[in-house]
Amino acid sequence: MKMMTSLERVQAVMQGEIPDFLPVIPQSFLFAMQDNGYSIGTVNRKPSIMAKCHLECREKYGYDGCVMDVDDSTLAEACGAKVIYREGNVAVVKESEPVLKDLRQIDDLKMPDPQKDGRLPEWLETTSRIAEKISQEAVVMGRADQGPFNLLCILRGTQEFMLDLLEEEEDVILHALEWTTKVHIAFAKAQLEAGATMTSMGDAYASPNLVSPAVYRKYALPFEKKVVDAVQTVQKPFSIHICGDTNQIIEDMGQTGARILEVDWKLDMKKARAKIPDHTILMGNVNPSDPLYLGTSMDVDAAVKKVVEDTKGKGLIISSGCAIGANTKPENIQAFVKAGRTYGAYENVMKLQM
Repeated sequence: MKMMTSLERVQAVMQGEIPDFLPVIPQSFLFAMQDNGYSIGTVNRKPSIMAKCHLECREKYGYDGCVMDVDDSTLAEACGAKVIYREGNVAVVKESEPVLKDLRQIDDLKMPDPQKDGRLPEWLETTSRIAEKISQEAVVMGRADQGPFNLLCILRGTQEFMLDLLEEEEDVILHALEWTTKVHIAFAKAQLEAGATMTSMGDAYASPNLVSPAVYRKYALPFEKKVVDAVQTVQKPFSIHICGDTNQIIEDMGQTGARILEVDWKLDMKKARAKIPDHTILMGNVNPSDPLYLGTSMDVDAAVKKVVEDTKGKGLIISSGCAIGANTKPENIQAFVKAGRTYGAYENVMKLQM
């Protein structure tokens, strides 16, 4: 088989084919900054530096694409939330002062313009700079920050929103989610217009680690579907990332229509592959803590091997289960990519699928 470009590998997997090597695309934005001598907190408003770090990290370690992310608070900030900037870490929303004192205030918020408000233009510029350099040969996932459920949770405050789910009128919650859905769709479309190969949402607060599967199905799933319907095209896939143990909702996630599901390390990949449609891609799910941060190169090798074997390499993009820590050992990133090239090689995947 001829050597493929990184982009061709992803396209082959998306088409249900087996590439020369399964794509390897870690969530490496924190590591990429650190590996180039920066902290995300010092460069989160500097698109030229963020893009440079992504590009140089990918070139150095040889993986197949960049996941452009910054933090979990940028979209909320553009909606009016107060944010705490931390020099050595990601920015966070000041949850003690939520922008929404009541969900009924949602229509009082200004719908953000991705080209003008907050740090959204800087995310778009970073995506554009990366895409300008590599979009013809590799994947550029320009994340669109938080999904509808997550965004509302951040705007309202986690504790307050959890109480709202128990006590507030259903119509009030659904109306607020319609608003945050529109916000996310606008930013996701802007990421694609900036040159991203694909875009995605993070909807971690919809995880069974925090809310029941029933709550997910009622208040998160329908709005994830709306985003997919509005944003995804044949050429530009959409991805949904939910942290934590998603074993109870992975089948539901597969019904969103999203072509890619980014899944965390607690998911049973073997069972998940059997539960979701064949054309839906699983992206994951090596634990970013152990082995990627705490483990040895041999541990990383074994973890990648298990992911490939559990899925038989079907519809798989090898990735970390969540964001890789800034201080992850470089040799473990090297082992991660090397293992992907070893166990994700065409010949090996063919044997697994025979």
